[in-house]
Amino acid sequence: MNIANKLTIARVLMIPVFLIFLLTDWFTQPMTQYIALAVFIIASFTDFLDGYIARSRNLITNLGKFLDPLADKMLVTSAMVGLVQLDRLSAWVVILIISREFIVTGFRILAASEGIVIAASYWGKIKTVSQMFMVIVLLLPFTSPLLQWIEWILIWTSVISTIISGLDYIIKNKQVLVE
Repeated sequence: MNIANKLTIARVLMIPVFLIFLLTDWFTQPMTQYIALAVFIIASFTDFLDGYIARSRNLITNLGKFLDPLADKMLVTSAMVGLVQLDRLSAWVVILIISREFIVTGFRILAASEGIVIAASYWGKIKTVSQMFMVIVLLLPFTSPLLQWIEWILIWTSVISTIISGLDYIIKNKQVLVE
């Protein structure tokens, strides 16, 4: 197993650690929030790092193509569900984002059954990055009017990029739907 895939697996293994600190009060509350934030940032950074290493060292594998987007979805959706529980994010945002993930995953499975590989798109990458930044800002253990404005912008950026990227996948690959 190459280093890029090990980083992807490390990202998956960080998810329960992140959730423990996000959703429990083991230490004083600000401390657990800072630890949860740090774990999420490190896990998010591995997404960039594993992709960079895989491309620059020509270490792209089928395992990596499968695990990397799955790890991203697991990290971001678990964080968003946790934020709903903490009343920091509206459930409708998370439902919309998770619905898009199911639709695109189903679409990719259908395409694969016909021998078509659907690569990650530019919009899909924007969606993932905007969602990660949204989560990071929502995890900050303090608030201010400026931060609330930034949260609002990032939530709507995530929602809009989620919708656009989902439509982009379907429109660019509509031949999958034609029998």
